[in-house]
Amino acid sequence: MKIYEELVARGLIAQVTNEEEIRDLVNNGRATFYIGFDPTADSLHVGHFMALCLMKRLQMAGNRPIALIGGGTAMIGDPSGRTDMRSMMTQETIQHNCDCFKKQMERFIEFGEGKAMMVNNADWLLPLNYVDVLREVGTCFSVNNMLRAECYKQRMEKGLSFLEFNYMIMQSYDFYYMYQKFGCNMQFGGNDQWSNMLGGTELIRKKLGEDAHAMTITLLLNSEGKKMGKTARGAVWLDPEKTSPFEFYQYWRNVDDADVMKCIRMLTFIPVEEIDEIEKWEDSRINEKKELLAYELTALVHGEEEATKAKDAARSLFSGGGDDSNMPTTELSAADIGDGIGILDLLLACSLVPSKGEARRLIQQGGISLDGEKVEAPDFIVESARLSDGVKIKKGKKVFHKAIIK
Repeated sequence: MKIYEELVARGLIAQVTNEEEIRDLVNNGRATFYIGFDPTADSLHVGHFMALCLMKRLQMAGNRPIALIGGGTAMIGDPSGRTDMRSMMTQETIQHNCDCFKKQMERFIEFGEGKAMMVNNADWLLPLNYVDVLREVGTCFSVNNMLRAECYKQRMEKGLSFLEFNYMIMQSYDFYYMYQKFGCNMQFGGNDQWSNMLGGTELIRKKLGEDAHAMTITLLLNSEGKKMGKTARGAVWLDPEKTSPFEFYQYWRNVDDADVMKCIRMLTFIPVEEIDEIEKWEDSRINEKKELLAYELTALVHGEEEATKAKDAARSLFSGGGDDSNMPTTELSAADIGDGIGILDLLLACSLVPSKGEARRLIQQGGISLDGEKVEAPDFIVESARLSDGVKIKKGKKVFHKAIIK
């Protein structure tokens, strides 16, 4: 199976501008493609997973990835999927985040001469002269068409700043610039980015002629991918300092039953033929499927050793074993705790709940246990002497956490 057909078989492709030409370029290793990443944090998260896996698949098939870091567009902010304006970031923060991204991306793609590139659109966007942009680029865009774009529609009632209105033009200019500078002939993005991305394809054709071979592909469910990894504890990061390998493993181990095969197909590197066989497994093997998914993705991000540790720790905990060495842990200050801490405050301190109200609700529903015993009352106090040895907290059926006084 060639790579384009594999992408289709894995359910990754949503829309394309010219399928025949795209198939030819990708299958013959002649695509130089880019995917954009907004440097709004100092770590990538599981919402970026599909893009990273796609870059790896395509590079393995001989194509050249360009990881475009939006250092310039981040100073405007993408209005897609937003109901309010993004906060502004300094160039120093953006650069720090870019450096962190590259370290994490190196686990997926190979950078170097003739291989993958990482570029920052701040390098060409920030030096632009505003009047020149209006004359050279602005004339290629219809305001009427822009206002019909999905990325702007939901902002119109609440208010869309002129600053954000420029985002489509800047993103389109990225493709136009990289087409000429790096020979970038293809762009990939989430299906929520279709109108933004088409702007780049059209700009290239209007400026360089109809024979300019620039293609756009959007990925099915990548916009859903951006919603991935949101839990009571926040985003699920690829940085082990933010989300431990055990937590990362548990996130995938606990995906909804209905999503397991979709995730295995889209995100793992298990051959499609094997996945077709896994899909035939009996429903009683659902936990086996989840373990497979969790192990494969944890190994991809953190290595096989960490994936094995996480799997063994999870099995031990679920079987009632005592191995909590890889369990996510919160260290509490003895000075802050005093003689003890209320269970509501403890759950908040461990980021297991977003609020005391949610903590109270969980306790009343019997959803919180300490060292195997259910907490019966929201006013329960956990004594400091008990915390000195470490307390094992269980939230619901699947979330484990340890609290200890340092």
